[in-house]
Parts: sequence; structure tokens; C-alpha cells
Amino acid sequence: MNGVHASCVADPTAVDAAGVRPRGSGSGWTGMVNAAPHSVAILVYDGVTLLDVAGPAEVFKEANRFGADYRIVLLSPTGADITSNIGVRVSVDGAVSSEPAFETLLVAGSSLYPRDCVPGDLADAARIPAAVAGRVASICTGAFVLAAAGLLDGKRATTHWRAVHKLAARYPTCRVEPDAIYVRDGTTYTSAGVTAGIDLALALVEEDHGPDLARDVARALVVYMQRAGGQSQFSAPLQGPSPRSPALRKVTDLVTANPYGDHSLGELAKHLSVSTRHLTRLFRDELSTTPARYVENIRFDMARALLDQGHTATQAATFAGFPSYESMRRVFARKLSISPAAYQRRFSTARRANAGQ
Repeated sequence: MNGVHASCVADPTAVDAAGVRPRGSGSGWTGMVNAAPHSVAILVYDGVTLLDVAGPAEVFKEANRFGADYRIVLLSPTGADITSNIGVRVSVDGAVSSEPAFETLLVAGSSLYPRDCVPGDLADAARIPAAVAGRVASICTGAFVLAAAGLLDGKRATTHWRAVHKLAARYPTCRVEPDAIYVRDGTTYTSAGVTAGIDLALALVEEDHGPDLARDVARALVVYMQRAGGQSQFSAPLQGPSPRSPALRKVTDLVTANPYGDHSLGELAKHLSVSTRHLTRLFRDELSTTPARYVENIRFDMARALLDQGHTATQAATFAGFPSYESMRRVFARKLSISPAAYQRRFSTARRANAGQ
């Protein structure tokens, strides 16, 4: 990468001219703060999500307080000022074509482009500077702009959980990782929804200046250095549209209405008077899952809702139909990479959390 990494690999025990050891120069740290200015360009356009711009910019600005030297510029495709998704007018520093090469290019997201195709001029505005940037990153649905520019072909990537399936369908050469907070593939980075741009920016700061400085920034902004679990913990319930087949819809309605019932494959098949093989084929063809996994997903959704409402983990396991708390814990660990207790600490309602105080 250009800029910071190109300048030096310092002795972590060295001191500067004033006799001060570089900040963040603990074990394993090889960068030097303030080694050289590092230019960060953020590509913005009409309808851009304002937090996708402000969140990462705030991380880099805060890093400067601890000794980094990031130079942030906002660029639009034509150099004209833009209007954000909330109607706030944003002044830009120039057009993409008017700026010299920079070390980092960030492409902010918008709710527009999961719905619509990315315009050619916007894709070009990302493609041209990306060819000379040291690294390229997208925030949230900015991944659609990178993909339209051909910058995600054959690469691993992610985006907001609501848009991952559209990204995968629209750009099949991109290998979408739906649960990741952010993904690095070489010098290309993509991040999940909105505040995940802060996670990504912190990771870039850590890459440039080591974990100590990045940790200082995270503490100053009162955010996690690295949040536990993937973005599935923030997503909506897993069940999708109702099955087309009346027979299969009858089964799914039964499971949804009574998740704690006996929903073994044999019992469900008996309920429809069909073979287990036929029922399995119906689930695979219409819902792309198995009967057992569908039942597990329904129970998981109910358990999550019960935890959100303030029920204990044991109560949630019982009411949602899990055979035991341990079986529910294993499902949470597999789907969210966190325990039910950790999930509840993050998402239980304030009303329940403050009850009795």
C-alpha cells in the first residue's frame, strides 16, 4: 500500500527526536505514526447515505488526534455538490478526475442501487480512481457501485444483510459472504450495513498504524474495536415468503403456529399424508432448505423475539420449542457466533432492561 506502509518499518523500541516512543509501538507493531500523509477520498453522489460518509470520516479524523495523518476529501462524479439521502446538502472538494492518485478510495452506499442499476457514470467514477488507489473499499451498498465497475469480479465481498442476495444475483462472479461485518480480498474491502463502515475504517486504521492507535480511536468514539458475531444478529427473522404449494403452506403454518410441537420429519409427513421423501423434496424445491432446518429457523426466530422481550434464555428455549437450553445455544452459536445471553445483552428492550430499577 502507498503512503504509511511505504515509508518505514520502525524498530518498536525506537524513540523520536524528542525522546518520545511512537504511540502504539508495542509488540508486533511495525508502522510509524505520522510517517507520511495518507490521502482518503470518499466518493459521494446524490442520494448517498450520510452516515456511510460521516462514520468512516470521523474514524480517520479521530485517528489524527492520536498521531495519524489522514487527509480526507469528498469527491463526486462531476465535482458538483450533492444531496444526501436525508436531504442535507454536502459540499465536495472536487471531481474524481480532478484529484491526483490517493492511497484509499471509499465508496459510500445508498438505498437507491439495490433497487436500481448503478448508472454508468457512477460506475466509471469508481473504476477510474480505483485503478491507481492503494486500496479500495465500499461502505454498505457501495458494494453495488464497486461491482458495477467490475471491481468485485472473482472477489469475496459483503454488503447490508437486506441486499446480499441481490448483490449475489446481479453480480454472480462476486462471491458474497452474507454474514460478514466486513471482508478483505487483497486490496479490496467491502462492509455490511451503515455502522459497519466504522468497523471497516477502524480495521484500516489498525492496518496502517497498529492496534494500539486503533483501540484509542475506538474508545474515543465509544464503539467496539471488533464487535462479536456477524451481521446476522442484526437481521430480520429468517422465514421468507409463504410457499406456493398449499400442502407445504399447511405444514409451515402448523410449525409457525406451534413451534414447540412434535415436528419431526415423520410427523410432518404424516400430517400431510405424504412420504418423507416427497415432503423433503417440497421443502428443497420451494424453500431451498430441509424440514428440520425450517423448524429450527422458526424456533430460532421465536427465541430471538422472546429474548428481545426480556425473557430468560431458559424460558426462551422452552417457549420456542427447543429440546433444551443447550440445543438453543448451539443454534445461536452457529447462526450468530454469540450465545443467547450475549445476544440478549445487546438487543433486549430498554423498557425490560430498566424494569425494577
